[in-house]
Amino acid sequence: MSPSLRAAWKRELFATFALSLPLVLTNLAQMAMTTTDVIFIGRLGPEALAASALGANLYTAIALFALGLVTATAPMVARELGARPDSRLDVQRTVRQGFWSAVAISIPGCLALWHGEAILLFLRQPPQLAAMAAEYLRALLWAMPGFLGYLVLRSFVAALQRPRAALIAALGAIAFNVLANWVLIFGNLGFPALGLIGAGIASALASLFLFMAMVAVILLDPGFRRYQLFQNWWRADWPRFKALWILGIPIAIATAFEVTIFNAAAFLIGWLGSADLAAHAIAIQIASLSFMVPYGIAQAATVRVGHAYGAGKTDEVTRAGWMAFALGMAAMGLAAIAMITIPHTLIAAFLNLHDPVNAQVISIAVSLLAVAAIFQLVDGGQVLGAGMLRGLHDTRIPMLYAGLGYWGVGLPSGAALAFWADWRSVGIWSGLAIGLSVVAVLMMQRWARRERLGLLNGAGQAGIA
Repeated sequence: MSPSLRAAWKRELFATFALSLPLVLTNLAQMAMTTTDVIFIGRLGPEALAASALGANLYTAIALFALGLVTATAPMVARELGARPDSRLDVQRTVRQGFWSAVAISIPGCLALWHGEAILLFLRQPPQLAAMAAEYLRALLWAMPGFLGYLVLRSFVAALQRPRAALIAALGAIAFNVLANWVLIFGNLGFPALGLIGAGIASALASLFLFMAMVAVILLDPGFRRYQLFQNWWRADWPRFKALWILGIPIAIATAFEVTIFNAAAFLIGWLGSADLAAHAIAIQIASLSFMVPYGIAQAATVRVGHAYGAGKTDEVTRAGWMAFALGMAAMGLAAIAMITIPHTLIAAFLNLHDPVNAQVISIAVSLLAVAAIFQLVDGGQVLGAGMLRGLHDTRIPMLYAGLGYWGVGLPSGAALAFWADWRSVGIWSGLAIGLSVVAVLMMQRWARRERLGLLNGAGQAGIA
């Protein structure tokens, strides 16, 4: 490798790391908001906690689909900046259509959540818990428009490779959420004690805080203000709106495939008993925390690849993709080592290891973390591959890969191993690992094929058969 080429790879390493770190921390901060809600609601008792879990799962399923749609703003803006770095008008129009899309997808999403009780009863959930969850959801649903608006602006600042603003807003929202929960759930500072409804209102206000904080940053920072994002926001740009949905809907569907497969896994494990379900809850929380690292790096990959793609620089596309992949897999390798070597230390954050009552749950959780060590590597591979391909505006075929891997391979394999081979929850997790492996291999094969054939231009619209 020539000195100039080594220098180029080194520059890419530093650029990807600098962009990834704030994105990873922002993702962890957003998870911390959910954890805060659980801590406060838990003080209301097990029934309220169970109802909130039902409501939160329904909200998350709908919100993550919407998230997949609006995050298409990032690769679109990145490509535009790569093609024409001084093109403020294109960026403004794309972000404006991101807002339009956030509003458009919020309306049916909020209407569905308003009828959350009927949905939960259709899913055969206990009527009393469904009724409590419905009251919670009718407050929580107002979080969706603010959260999606924040995501549009987060995509904008990430595409400009200045994601720290989103991190600062997220950290501020955590503090606001803690205060709002304390005040509205328990009736402090002269407010009425609203219980579970107060928790929903607190989350909605925290999401509004997130959005308004980002708006303030963009209006105050000259580097962001120059794009005049909020100018003429009422003007339609139907071709750009359509392009965003063509790019974003496959991302949304792929996200839904992934979310629902984990929901289905939880339902299957629930048939095995409370000990398996408790162990699953612990293991999935640990895995979710570590997943935030490659997820943030994948978001950076989308931006870095998108810039190079827009500029038509094939060599930079290659470096941006493979450097992000290397960083993400290294991080997941460390997570896998931790899960194999110190599982009890990780589990101790959730359970008292010395209480004999927890012995069965701990034993199962240790076994699940052993599977999760493999799980981490393939889960990292699939999300990194998806992020790299999104930078090339390639989302339709990856969506099909996700459906095939998760539902065509992962769930049937997990069910067979759990109930026919009698591997129980370890079987279901093994099935998830198999499904994720299929998706990861297909994603990376597609990336390598595109790189080998040099098929960069126009691939986001046509795709590769």
